[in-house]
Amino acid sequence: MVLELALTNLPLLLILVGAGLIIAEAFAPGAHFFVVGVALFAAGLVGYLGTFILPGTVNLVLMSLIVIVASLATLWAYRELDVMGGSGKARTSDSDSLRGLTGRVTEQVTPTEGEIKLDDGGFNPYYKARSMDGHIPEGEEVIVVDPGGGNVVTVESVSKIRDDIDRELEADREATAERETSRTARRRRHLVHRLFRCCFDCRRLRRGRL
Repeated sequence: MVLELALTNLPLLLILVGAGLIIAEAFAPGAHFFVVGVALFAAGLVGYLGTFILPGTVNLVLMSLIVIVASLATLWAYRELDVMGGSGKARTSDSDSLRGLTGRVTEQVTPTEGEIKLDDGGFNPYYKARSMDGHIPEGEEVIVVDPGGGNVVTVESVSKIRDDIDRELEADREATAERETSRTARRRRHLVHRLFRCCFDCRRLRRGRL
């Protein structure tokens, strides 16, 4: 009696838990909640229908198989078909793939809080974000420098990175110019030294003839 009651309520529990995990994926992209949620939801749905036509033990085994098959199928679809939107990169299933993506600030980003919308964010492009230092105003273009597991990403202003790169390039150009100037000055000193040497030798030669 107890086993029968548990098997009757288990499918409903799996359906509720699965639906909850699917919804949770929208709030925590990259946590793989969607894969597990779909598997549990499918197993619960099949198990619920199976309670009317299958014995309890058979139904339990069937639900276990459905969990495994649905998990593998959903994971494959995530990685190969990119069912959550995008171009086959399964962005929301792997938080590491968020690194290097660009987007716009939707709520001012500070070292402790903020929100951004990624250009290629998949199913839910909105992510909680924080900056490495300083404040990044709303509308600013940013790039993800640390995915942070997909829950809270660390971003940096694209314009700031460009400024840093420009400064590095300018410093490199100045250093190269200084090296060229120094090399040219050494060559000139060498040529002047040789010229004076030649003049001195010529004078000595003339004096010797006289």
